[in-house]
Amino acid sequence: MIFASIGSMLPFDRFVRAVDEWARDNPSEEVFIQIGEGEYEPVHAPFARMLPISEYRRRLRECDLFVAHVGMGSILQGLEARAQMLLLPRDIALREHTTDHQIHTARRFQGRPGLRIVETTEALREEMTRLLREPMRVGGGDFSTKASPQLLDAVATFLKGGTPTPITKAG
Repeated sequence: MIFASIGSMLPFDRFVRAVDEWARDNPSEEVFIQIGEGEYEPVHAPFARMLPISEYRRRLRECDLFVAHVGMGSILQGLEARAQMLLLPRDIALREHTTDHQIHTARRFQGRPGLRIVETTEALREEMTRLLREPMRVGGGDFSTKASPQLLDAVATFLKGGTPTPITKAG
C-alpha cells in the first residue's frame, strides 16, 4: 500500500495530481492520499483532506511506501515508523511555498537509508513503481528523531545565559 501525504500547512496540487495519475496507471496497487486544502481532488485514489493523527500513524506503519513532501514532520514520522520514503520538495518558483527551504532540506537528507528524493513529478511516478518492485533498505545510519543529551545540555546552558560546549558528531 502507498500512503501519500502533503502535510498540514500548504496545498501541493502538483504532488497530489502526480500520485493520482500513478494510481490511474497502476489500478492493482492500493493508494491513499492525504491532500490538505488544495484544489485538485483525486479521482483514481481514495483521499482525505486531513487525518486524525492516530489514523495517519496507522497508515504510515502499514504502508509499503510513504510518498510525501519534504517537510520535517513527514520526514521525522517516516523515520520513526521505519517507512521507505519517497519525497518531492515543494518549489518556490511554482509558488508551492514561500521559501526554498524544502530544497535545502532535501539536500541534507539525500542519501539516508530508506529515503529517496526526487525533483520532478515524472521522477516521482517512476520511483513509485521502482520502489514497490525493489524496496530500499530502511533504517540504519546514525539518525535519531530524539534530541541527544548533548544537545539538550547545550540548549539548557544557553537558556541559562551560559556558553554551551560545542557538540561534535561523536557526542
